[in-house]
Amino acid sequence: MSNVNPTLSGKVAFVTGSGRGLGRTIAERLAELGADVIIHDIDWNAPAKYGEAPDLGAVAKEIERYGTRTMAVTGNIGDQAAVRRMAEEITAKLGPVNVLVNCAGGDIGAQGGKPNPNNALDISLLDIQTLINNNLIGTMLMCQAFCPAMIAAGGGAVINIASAAAHFGTSPEVVYSTLKAAVVHYTRCLAAELRTQGVRVNAVSPGPTKTARFVATRKVDPAMMDAGASLNRYGEPAEIADVVAFLAGPAARFVNGQIIRVDGGMTLYAG
Repeated sequence: MSNVNPTLSGKVAFVTGSGRGLGRTIAERLAELGADVIIHDIDWNAPAKYGEAPDLGAVAKEIERYGTRTMAVTGNIGDQAAVRRMAEEITAKLGPVNVLVNCAGGDIGAQGGKPNPNNALDISLLDIQTLINNNLIGTMLMCQAFCPAMIAAGGGAVINIASAAAHFGTSPEVVYSTLKAAVVHYTRCLAAELRTQGVRVNAVSPGPTKTARFVATRKVDPAMMDAGASLNRYGEPAEIADVVAFLAGPAARFVNGQIIRVDGGMTLYAG
């Protein structure tokens, strides 16, 4: 275990989509800061898809090295019954969640890969519905399930993972980008609603980030993989996780309803 100041000691953090990729890096960072962490993915073997870990149990075991309590849960965040079941399991084992990071989602269609076609006029209805469940409805259901306990406790932190693509027009990935823009506005609305309850709600909009899935599912620019001192590059998962950790911790105690774009300055305009 590192000598990092345990600013989240005594907190329980649930990071959805944390079996692999960005979510896993965020979960590790929160554990490093002293939080008890719940690892999650849609099924037990999801971390193996891009070779990041054999299964969810292996990921949880890795995170245990930080010396905090860890548990793993599975379930579809777009399924209300599954969300309720996960909430019951977590509360029974670790107690109420203080930090909720809604990281699960992504541009993943009904067949498990990127929708094809993936533009505005040709994407299938089934892919649209799948993306809505995975990105917007899932985020809403998680907040409905876990924010009431934060209200009862007099405080908590929600961090929604959006995308830089939420802030400008793009094609392909039109539906995904649109839903991330919806997550951005939902973040602001929920922050306004919970402002007097002591629960802070913020979002992080990462730019293109070097996760295993990112590298495996698209043509990458080699010059953007390691650009030295330049900020014109792909992000590192740890760079996103550090901002999430800030928003989860006491240093951000008066930060609410904000959207932080972590993209090296890729989107340099208001909105």
